[in-house]
Amino acid sequence: MAEEKKGFFKRLVSGLTKTRDNIVKGFDSLFSGYSSIDDDFYEELEEILIMGDIGINATTAILENLKKQVEEKHIKDPMECKELLIDSIKEQMYVDSTDYEFENRKSVILVIGVNGVGKTTSVGKLAGKLKDQGKKVILAAADTFRAAAGEQLTQWANRAGVDIIGGQSGADPASVVFDAVAAAKARNADVLICDTAGRLHNKKNLMEELRKIYRILEREYPEAYLETLVVLDGTTGQNALAQARQFAEVANVNGIILTKLDGTAKGGIAVAIQSELDIPVKYIGVGESIDDLQKFDANEFVNALFNVDEKTRWDGEENE
Repeated sequence: MAEEKKGFFKRLVSGLTKTRDNIVKGFDSLFSGYSSIDDDFYEELEEILIMGDIGINATTAILENLKKQVEEKHIKDPMECKELLIDSIKEQMYVDSTDYEFENRKSVILVIGVNGVGKTTSVGKLAGKLKDQGKKVILAAADTFRAAAGEQLTQWANRAGVDIIGGQSGADPASVVFDAVAAAKARNADVLICDTAGRLHNKKNLMEELRKIYRILEREYPEAYLETLVVLDGTTGQNALAQARQFAEVANVNGIILTKLDGTAKGGIAVAIQSELDIPVKYIGVGESIDDLQKFDANEFVNALFNVDEKTRWDGEENE
């Protein structure tokens, strides 16, 4: 497990290369370019954070925290701000309820997200992870809107070695969930994961569909713990934040799965989501393989972003 974690940290470091180039290079020139900490210094720092998709609210909070610390600790040299800045970013990403309650009891995980964000793939990978923990998992192919979703999910179910219910294009998603609940009860499954369609451009339909699904789960499977996860595409930056906000309006969202972080310079969006919405990022994806979906760890994420090992801590360019 430790080996796997270490391997993932390495992948995370390389996966965040574009984001690091986007943010950290700006920091390097900022810290070496200023001899004192003044308004211009803070202004440039603010610009780097916002351009790195960290979001305005998070940026404001990070800067306020940093200014307070600089004052309290009487720091004069910009170079001494680095560690404080890293700690300040970590603090912004801390969310109280990053629990994975669905691992500990009979659960239904509802996964929502617009097309193209890697939703079905994330469902498959999550099924594989839970199966590896020794859980009996059933998938419900309730994204009946997109023709290929059922076939794609069936492939993932086979790969993960779990059962799948439904998958006919055009079927009523709520009836697929109904059948899947019956199967989960009959087969004594630990976790039922439902892949649902997410069409934000037609919010009314989405709300109706989700309401029906929630009603069925409440009525047919009240004993199951319900977790709702939204899948967002990390490459879309601020757009992902807007999507998360809209989904949070129509569903009781417990967490975020942030995908495709390996292909983006906008990885700072993970900070923005946690900070602006107070919804924890629970999993991140940095690649295609089944192991590339991992639990999110704010400490690890920020360390990987700055390419610092906890033991060595970031020393800027001397260490690169």
